[in-house]
This record gives sequence, structure tokens and C-alpha cells, in this order.
Amino acid sequence: MNTPEEIKLVVKNKYAEIAKGSVSSCCTTDIKDYTVFKDDASNLSGYIADADLGLGCGLPTEFAGIQQGDSVVDLGSGAGNDVFIARAIVGDKGIVTGIDMTEEMIEKANLNNNKLGYTNIEFRLGDIEAIPLKNEYADVVVSNCVLNLVPDKRKAFSEIFRILKPGGHFCVSDVVLHGEMIDELKKSAELYAGCVSGALQQTEYLQIIGDAGFKGIEIKKTKKIELPDELLTKYLSAQELKEYRDMYSNNSSQSLNGESLKGIFSITVVAYKG
Repeated sequence: MNTPEEIKLVVKNKYAEIAKGSVSSCCTTDIKDYTVFKDDASNLSGYIADADLGLGCGLPTEFAGIQQGDSVVDLGSGAGNDVFIARAIVGDKGIVTGIDMTEEMIEKANLNNNKLGYTNIEFRLGDIEAIPLKNEYADVVVSNCVLNLVPDKRKAFSEIFRILKPGGHFCVSDVVLHGEMIDELKKSAELYAGCVSGALQQTEYLQIIGDAGFKGIEIKKTKKIELPDELLTKYLSAQELKEYRDMYSNNSSQSLNGESLKGIFSITVVAYKG
């Protein structure tokens, strides 16, 4: 899993399995109903249970500032849950476009939309590094635990900048790191498809956003993610697991600016195209 093409294939195959019901989550083929990343969206208007596969790590629509009539794009739209939530906000006069690189996810999302009968929703097959939309298309771009799966994150944020209208903005939930991750975990294809092994250091992640031209970058929400022993023991020996726990424990209450804070975090970030 060294080349970008190999990484994309791992992710695509894993999410195809999820769409077809072969596995129950993004992180493992063995643990059922694995929702360590997930935030509960069931209380949000527009939520559709059949479209919620438990693949997110935040609630980007909660902080996205979507307005009625907006054009919204959801990157890595999966079965369509965030699209349907966004549609509840934009109403009949807006438009919501979901982009996903997995044919099976597009098919599942369209099946969900056919049941609902919305005519201002569209799901397109496409790569986030080459989004199949015209320049200055969207008022708002959202994404939920997907961008860190993309090998070329600079290209991804450049593409988001391109499709946003002047003055538009994005709101994404994603996984970032504080401190280095153990090599054994980084090598895991399952953890990659589960949004961990592809995660960047938070400082680097925010730097890429700024380098793409975005202004007003703000972290709206931070949540520490604890990986369960059931998952970690698949990749770590008992001693390595103890070292991992010792390395990342006892710091969840410290300031995010503290140098000693280590671990895996979900952040929800907003930034604007000037």
C-alpha cells in the first residue's frame, strides 16, 4: 500500500464492501457495529437511518452555516446521509451534490433518494482529487471523515477551493494526529480505510488548508478518539499495546496547545475562500 493508486484501491474496495453490506464499518471486517469515530446525527433534520452507515467522525453540517437556497457539495457522500441533512436546510430552491468514488455507494445513495423523491439532489461518481464539477459551483462544501483518505490532500483542498464560489466556505470533519503513530498501525490497510493511518499531524493539515488559499481557518470542534483493544490487538503485541496506551493516555484533558498532548483526534474545521 505504497502508491496513491494502491491506497485508493484499498479504500475503494473497503467502502464497496460496506455498501454491499459485507462489513458493518469502515474500520474492520470482524468487529460488528464499530462506531468509535461516529457522532450521532439522528436528531438532525433530514437524517435518514438507511443512509447512515456509521462512517463519519463528526457532524460537519452542524457547523457549515448552510442557508436556504445554497448549492452544497458533499465530498465522499457515501450512502447520502449528510446530503439528505444538507437538503433539509437548503430546501426546494437549493441543490445538493454528493461525490463518491465508489460505484456501490453511488448506487446505494440513489436508491435512498429514489425512496425520498427529491429532485434537487444528485450523486456523481468522482475523485476528490479531480472533482467533476465546474469552477465556482458551490456555496458550501462539506465532508465527513473522508479527506484524510485521499493520498494527495493538497490537491483535494485545491479542488475544494476551485469549486467554491468567491466568499464560499467549507466545513469538514476529519481525523488528525498529535504525536507520531506506531509504524505497525500505519501499515494497516484496515486502519487506513478506517481513517486513521492516512491522518496527518494537525499542524500540517491546517497548513495545507492555508496553502490552498483559504482564510479564516477555525476548528469548531475537537474530539479525542480511543481505539478499542479489540482492534489494536490485531496489529500490536501485548507489550506494544501497553506502550501505545502509556504513550497516549492521561492527556485527554490537557490543552490542545500543550506539547505533551498525544493521540488521535476528530476535528471539525471551517475555512473561507476570499
